Amino acid sequence: MANEMLNKNYTAGGAISAYRIVKAGANDGEVLQAAAATDLLMGVCGAIAPASGERVDIVKVGIAQVEFGGTVTRGQPVTSDANGKAVAAAPAAGVNNRIIGFAEVSAVSGDIADVLIAPGLMQG
Repeated sequence: MANEMLNKNYTAGGAISAYRIVKAGANDGEVLQAAAATDLLMGVCGAIAPASGERVDIVKVGIAQVEFGGTVTRGQPVTSDANGKAVAAAPAAGVNNRIIGFAEVSAVSGDIADVLIAPGLMQG
């Protein structure tokens, strides 16, 4: 079950789907839906999907619900796929991946499940 401890309000720099990972936008105070494991991941959008220009609360700390884009085992670090969905972070040797946190439960593509938000960087 989600346990959001810190939400911060931003402006959506483009449409963001519900339960997706977000990255820093082009301007201060702006977020975009994440599109790669190398994006500067900042948090997770909740159940309300904002249109471009709308205000949106982003979960920055705690346990948030995220839509998964692949199979992930509980405890694995997760990053973003091309659609802002959570996937297992598995960078190749010498390659960096940004992570948004760690899967609280095992999940498969299409699941909306809990992720402990702990942004970071990992290298393969």
